[in-house]
Amino acid sequence: MGEPLILTLSCADQPGITALVTGFLYERGCNILDAQQFNDRPPSGAGDRFFMRIAFDPDGVAADRLKTEFSDFADAHAMEWKLARRDRPRRVIIMVSKFDHCLVDLLYRWRTGELPIDPVAIISNHPREVAIRSDIGEIPFHYLPVTPETKEEQEEALRALAEELQADLVVLARYMQIFSDAQARHFAGRCINIHHSFLPGFKGARPYTQAYERGVKIIGATAHFVTGDLDEGPIIHQDVERITHADSASDLVRKGRDIERRVLAEAVRLFVEERVLLNGNRTVVFRG
Repeated sequence: MGEPLILTLSCADQPGITALVTGFLYERGCNILDAQQFNDRPPSGAGDRFFMRIAFDPDGVAADRLKTEFSDFADAHAMEWKLARRDRPRRVIIMVSKFDHCLVDLLYRWRTGELPIDPVAIISNHPREVAIRSDIGEIPFHYLPVTPETKEEQEEALRALAEELQADLVVLARYMQIFSDAQARHFAGRCINIHHSFLPGFKGARPYTQAYERGVKIIGATAHFVTGDLDEGPIIHQDVERITHADSASDLVRKGRDIERRVLAEAVRLFVEERVLLNGNRTVVFRG
């Protein structure tokens, strides 16, 4: 028995590709524990693409050896791929501004063993007494204020900290600052944001009050990868809840925060379990 591993990959679709990948593992004595695949066939005919996620037991074969040998195999088939440990908690930086409900939920799920993460830092653009109302224990807190004049410097500090801590993921848990295009590119595919699903309808301040005044019947939240296009990155997870005429504006805020917590936690879980693969402006999500 060996350390469980997860292989994710994507490439141009081609006959026999599933057999080739599983055959590669079989030839090295690996035991497949779970396998999922998806063949994307866009209506535009721009080119079919194949996606796959395999959890397997390497049965004593060293991960470094598998990476080296699979690299040659992947190059031959023009694959984008990743081989990761299945049981390693992913190192996560959590960023927050003045609302800490999503942060608190993530930490609770981590402490109860529900979410396989290792929170290596909490960062805010506000002092700790303003940004966080709950106990964060011994997780390091970093106050990185940002103004138009210091934004570039602040973003450099975040990049340096992420590199120093070897962070696998940056989570914007209601972090109310916009990344520059350069920052979004730097963290492409490894930074998740959460926001209410009214956009682009109710922009700016007090979106739930705006929704109440319009008499909306459904509210929701969206978790997505951060890109240079504000709140338009590839979507990972969404959820909704129905609203009635009896719900007040404060009810919408309360229900909205609850949805934001759930949606962000699920998006983080999917990411750290290597279940999310980028597909252009979309994602392939292998649920489990």
